[in-house]
Amino acid sequence: METQKVLCYAAMAIAGIVLLVFLLDAGLGILGRSLVLDIMFILGAAFVLWQGIETARELR
Repeated sequence: METQKVLCYAAMAIAGIVLLVFLLDAGLGILGRSLVLDIMFILGAAFVLWQGIETARELR
């Protein structure tokens, strides 16, 4: 596998984990952070995930 694909998939996996953690935090209040911070992390992770999907399509 090429290095570019590995980095793309790794970034998508990490963004997915961050998205999941902060969605759970926003819903359940696990980490006790503010809702605004949760939403900002969710939006950032969703953007990185979307960019990763677009890049993976381009690398095919």
